[in-house]
Amino acid sequence: MAGVGMNVMHDANHEAFSSKKWVNKLMGSSIYILAGNVYNWQVQHNVLHHTYTNIQGHDEDIDAGRIIRFSPHSKWHKIHQYQKYYSFALYGLLTLNWAITTDFIQTYKYMKRKLSYGKAPSAATQWTKLIISKIVYYSLWVVLPLFLGFAWWKVLVGFVVMHYTAGIILSLVFQLAHVMPNTETPAPDESGNMKNTWAIHQLFTTSNFAPKNWLVGFYTGGLNHQVEHHLYSNISHIHYKKIAKIVKDTAHEFSLPYNEYKTMGRAIIEHYNQLSYLGKKPITT
Repeated sequence: MAGVGMNVMHDANHEAFSSKKWVNKLMGSSIYILAGNVYNWQVQHNVLHHTYTNIQGHDEDIDAGRIIRFSPHSKWHKIHQYQKYYSFALYGLLTLNWAITTDFIQTYKYMKRKLSYGKAPSAATQWTKLIISKIVYYSLWVVLPLFLGFAWWKVLVGFVVMHYTAGIILSLVFQLAHVMPNTETPAPDESGNMKNTWAIHQLFTTSNFAPKNWLVGFYTGGLNHQVEHHLYSNISHIHYKKIAKIVKDTAHEFSLPYNEYKTMGRAIIEHYNQLSYLGKKPITT
């Protein structure tokens, strides 16, 4: 699930898998067998996350409700002092939530706000696609195994383990890019304006990890080069490693940050440290 999601679906729904639109549309539709929905994913990821990266109230990737505090601008609750211990366990619920509730909630919200990536679908079209795709999804991963004679508890355990594993992998990859000590969570001024232009904003809010590890790069679909991805999401991930030197040199030339951690292990430790920092009660004056 995670491998297909990061290598195929992700590029395709950024229109970067192929120069042919129909190929991108076909490969992007692989999200339907991964428990997701094209319209919801493109709005949350392409529109909200890539436009308003790490901006509280706009980037839903740093909004985990009350249970996890990913931003210093989020309200602090007592439970957050323990989030460094339980957050990694909760990451596994990501795609399970897609399959059960998230897609329905997002469709309702995005349709109401008239959000879209490209031409907006009609409400009837989106709801029809969503319901049919969920029926097909559960038929493939739950009904079919039961029909083939597998015990219900084996199907349930397999389904949960599959989702939990994929959820941890996908959550970690995306959190290591943005919820880190070296990334910022800037807020707009009183007029709603941001301090930096979009491209510079991406450099302040995004971080690479294990950029020279070929296995990590291969498995994550180049998403260990998150800086390059955020600047050039319309370019296939196979080129990120090649353009990284240009991006890094240019950032240094203009005295701008180029955030990266040499290894994935170090990045995970620093993400843990950031969860710990954000879990502390803010000092009020």
